[in-house]
Amino acid sequence: MSQTTQVPRPRTDSEGARPEERRRPASPHWAAWAFLAPVTLYLALFYAYPLYRNLDLSLRNYTVRSFVQGDAPFTGLANYRKIFDDPTFAPALLHTVVFTAVCLLFQYAIGLALAVFFHQNFRLSATLRALFLVPWLLPLIVSASTWSWMLNSDSGIVNALLHAFGLDPVNWLTSPSWSLASVIIANIWIGVPFNLVVLHSGLQSIPSSLYEAAALDGANAWQRFWRITFPLLRPVSAITLLLGLVYTLKVFDIIWIMTKGGPADSSTTFATWSYQLGFGNLLPAFGPGAAVGNLLVVAALVFGLIYVRAQRKQALS
Repeated sequence: MSQTTQVPRPRTDSEGARPEERRRPASPHWAAWAFLAPVTLYLALFYAYPLYRNLDLSLRNYTVRSFVQGDAPFTGLANYRKIFDDPTFAPALLHTVVFTAVCLLFQYAIGLALAVFFHQNFRLSATLRALFLVPWLLPLIVSASTWSWMLNSDSGIVNALLHAFGLDPVNWLTSPSWSLASVIIANIWIGVPFNLVVLHSGLQSIPSSLYEAAALDGANAWQRFWRITFPLLRPVSAITLLLGLVYTLKVFDIIWIMTKGGPADSSTTFATWSYQLGFGNLLPAFGPGAAVGNLLVVAALVFGLIYVRAQRKQALS
């Protein structure tokens, strides 16, 4: 005769749930997704969707009517071929490269020199450093308008100073030889405070004991800068140059207010050319304008990937 063994049933509370199940905490992944949801939504609405729309504009033949109705025909890479064949492409590319490279070089060099100077913490150091932030805090339209007045051929203060020293006046904004240099000078003046602030904060993270040890070993000021300051400031310098590159590539306000890309396209960059194609004509070319804008996006993306790869390689070494 077989004997049946009874398996004891697990204990449950009055609601039918096991005590260990009721004490089990909620998954932490839900809390993480809850915190990430606002950021993800923001990035999707204000970054991913505009990029998608700009890519769609560059791949279709949009007119004013089709832009409203949304029935633009797909043209593939025709808009990109159109801008590559445009005679404005080569000068705009050259001006973009020159404008970006010269601005980055002088903004970083001047910002680094000022950061090292203010790192000495002398009297009125904080006050003077705050005054250097004024160009960065001013609206771009105010800064560009101020430089337009200063560089005016007839009543500008710069030509007045040249005349006081016996030099001939310069047509800063109306001469094809000087228009690009004029907007470069204005953009350097605006970008120096950003480099100053970031690089000065990087200098504060370098231990002062390193400078004291180098001084005891007989190193002069230049040797301390070249062997200690500059190498240890390299990570901060890299992110400063990357952010400056992205900002400088898309500079539009300063150039448009001061020269509108002229005269004779002598100060036209990809940013101003994209605006001219899309909004500067009676018959706007939305597709080619979006294609030019995408070239700037690709350029910024390439340099960003280079920076990420360099940082990853430095972390592994």
